Amino acid sequence: MNPLKKMYCRTFQTGLKIALPFLPYRKPKIVGSVKALPEIIQKKKCTRVLIITDAGIRKLGLTRRLEKALDNAGIPYCIYDKTVANPTTDNVAEARALYLDTGCDCIIGFGGGSSMDCAKAVGARIAKPRQSLAKMKGILKVHKKLPLLMAVPTTAGTGSETTLAAVITDAQTRHKYAINDFPLIPRYAVLDPKVTLSLPPFITATTGMDALPHAVEAYIGNSTTYGTRKDALLAVKLIFENIDTVYKDGSNVEARRSMLHASFYAGCAFTKSYVGYVHAIAHSLGGEYNVPHGLANAVILPMLLEAYGEKIHKKLARLAVAAGLADQETPCEEAAGRFIQAVKDMKKRFGIGDHIPEIQETDIPKLAHYADKEANPLYPVPVLMGAPELEQFYYKLMAAPEESSGAAGRIINFRTDT
Repeated sequence: MNPLKKMYCRTFQTGLKIALPFLPYRKPKIVGSVKALPEIIQKKKCTRVLIITDAGIRKLGLTRRLEKALDNAGIPYCIYDKTVANPTTDNVAEARALYLDTGCDCIIGFGGGSSMDCAKAVGARIAKPRQSLAKMKGILKVHKKLPLLMAVPTTAGTGSETTLAAVITDAQTRHKYAINDFPLIPRYAVLDPKVTLSLPPFITATTGMDALPHAVEAYIGNSTTYGTRKDALLAVKLIFENIDTVYKDGSNVEARRSMLHASFYAGCAFTKSYVGYVHAIAHSLGGEYNVPHGLANAVILPMLLEAYGEKIHKKLARLAVAAGLADQETPCEEAAGRFIQAVKDMKKRFGIGDHIPEIQETDIPKLAHYADKEANPLYPVPVLMGAPELEQFYYKLMAAPEESSGAAGRIINFRTDT
């Protein structure tokens, strides 16, 4: 990256960091079960609910407990279940039309990050009916109160139930972009482990490893606060203590609950302190090839940590202590190495590969441009990189011909809503 652009990025990031204490961040109120939602809806004087989810979640029957609770309370509802992984502008338009046609006045995002992001975007379009989503992309362009918005995560990883961001893919161009504003933070986050019990091991693992980059990138960035550092460290601790348990025994309710809380705290950390190039690259791959976001994050994370080098060794050492991989006396470089190796070992245990075989070499300049545009100047990364530097990571992620089939291909081509 050229010096002038670096100066601009760091000046922009410093300004945002100075402004942090004065911005209206808030944490959603935590609710322990979907059975508590009818009382909240009635208390807020809402009369009809739009539930936004996806076909897979509906087929698994995960919404039934919520539907039963609403039926028992006499609260009418309708369900939009066509959300796709990496939700599109078409999804938002369809769900918004259903909201208006049926006279809804509150929204529940039920599912992975895609359903919750779709729900946020629908809320934004309800609040600003004359403005397109494309005109809201970037930061602080919604600035209007949304209808009552509640989030029920069914995967412990995205953290979308805590954040001010909605990531949407343009249905025509396949360009993926983020809308960031404080009204998008859900009012309530339902951390109900029972809705996660039926998730298969692979989705459990990739979504759990989605929470890890949230916490790590927030922690190693340059815009941390005491609160975000505390949240990130707690998230890392909970992930390392529980992710193997939920992978091996998906019926363990307490471990599932702990992973939901890990995702929540990681989300709280990055919604203030932001993420970095892991996410920027992952978003470009999700938009272009529909690669599930959690999976892309898991594949990319150790590669970027190694690329940052000694610049992040001290911070990675503190994360290693939180993860139980080192103690305070362990030399920073050694502790950082243990942390990166532990992430690689975790990927291997869960059958997550090192490549994204969908990547086409001819697309790399465009993908790197998207990542550069998303990350710079907003993300306070430890080491600044422009599009030319980011291109190298896409080349590393391309699978060698002999690796594009078999286990690696099976993993990367698995499609689900994360």
